[in-house]
Amino acid sequence: QVQLVESGGGLVPAGGSLRLSCAASGRTVSKNPLGWFRQAPGKEREFVAAISWSGANKYYADNVKGRFTISRDNAKNTGYLQMTNLKPEDTAVYYCAVDSLNEGPATPGKVPLAYDYWGQGTQVTVSS
Repeated sequence: QVQLVESGGGLVPAGGSLRLSCAASGRTVSKNPLGWFRQAPGKEREFVAAISWSGANKYYADNVKGRFTISRDNAKNTGYLQMTNLKPEDTAVYYCAVDSLNEGPATPGKVPLAYDYWGQGTQVTVSS
């Protein structure tokens, strides 16, 4: 079993920055792909970013590319999402997720069904 806990959300003005963390416990996730998703009220959960086990491969949704950076520290069993130049449309609950069924060189998925462990989410609100 893997437990994921997100932190770092909050209220920021447009143009501001936040750094989200995703701390994993229960077992190491250092060999597994890790992803970030978000869900705004009334909308479906959408892909934000994903990172391979080694951190060598990173993938981003087009609407966050160049503003968000995904990273991970396998020694700390933790993933991160650095968000800059935030916009009101980035307002959502942000979730981290781990694909425990794939390891090593697996390409991280970009859909929620690719991940089997999820955190409880952290709210990000960007004011205009």
